[in-house]
Amino acid sequence: MTSTSLAARRRRDALRTLAFLSPWLLGTGLFFLYPLVSTAYFSVMRYDGFAPPRFTGLRNWEFVFQSYPFFWPAMRNTVWLVLVVVTLRMLVGLAIGMLVIRVKRGGGLFRTLYYAPYLAPPVAGTLAFVFLLNPGTGPVNVILGHLGLPQPGWFNDPAWSKPALTLLALWGIGDLMVIFMAALLDVPREQYEAAELDGAGAFNRFRFVTVPHLRPILVFAAVTGVIAMMQYYTEPFVAGLVASGQIGGSGQQVEPGYPAGSTLTLPQLVYNLGFQRFDIGAACVIALVLFVLSMLFAVLLMRRGSGFLAED
Repeated sequence: MTSTSLAARRRRDALRTLAFLSPWLLGTGLFFLYPLVSTAYFSVMRYDGFAPPRFTGLRNWEFVFQSYPFFWPAMRNTVWLVLVVVTLRMLVGLAIGMLVIRVKRGGGLFRTLYYAPYLAPPVAGTLAFVFLLNPGTGPVNVILGHLGLPQPGWFNDPAWSKPALTLLALWGIGDLMVIFMAALLDVPREQYEAAELDGAGAFNRFRFVTVPHLRPILVFAAVTGVIAMMQYYTEPFVAGLVASGQIGGSGQQVEPGYPAGSTLTLPQLVYNLGFQRFDIGAACVIALVLFVLSMLFAVLLMRRGSGFLAED
């Protein structure tokens, strides 16, 4: 084969490969790279969506990190939700998955009961929880009062609003339950039997047999959970809005984060700044912060997960 024909064949192979990759390249360019570059561009611009953008350097960054009073509280709340909610969802989802696969009779019913809340619309589920956890008339506090137990303020108390959001997140645990159930059923029974013959108890069988097989699923659940919490907007916004009684007509501007900024998250600031106050430059700064935090968490979890898998 001559060098000319070899070069022509390589070009054809490259074009064929590019043709197969073109849907992915087009989607990535339009829906990831272009928005990312645009966000970085507007983060150094003064732009309200109407007048032409005007370059301002790092003023938007200085405003968000130094002058904007809601950024750091929202950052703390977001990190709290990532660390607490993601961890508890993984633990509870794994526990329920292990429980359901051991049920001899009625397993299908339990799977349906645990999975159904996940299908509920986020707004409807949040409204139901605000009603159930109403500090004055909610059924939960009424029962706690009859039992002589403390009655928290839940969504009306800054100390209890994030635990209330955590309960809401644990209520919709069905997605993780199904994923963990599938992974648990895939663990070879022979390894459990061999470990039991070697004298391993229930805890050691879980530690040395179950967990090594679940490590890829645990990494997947952690990464997707972190990304979901970094985009956590609907539930805290609706809960704070309804609990505060600020619901009004369309176009009404309300301050998110009730009570006392305890339910304020970074995505709420992006919406508030970009679409209510028309400070798109500052909103883009917070969007980039969310992107960087998500990437850092994902890389850290993936590196830890690849290390665990290498040990196996």
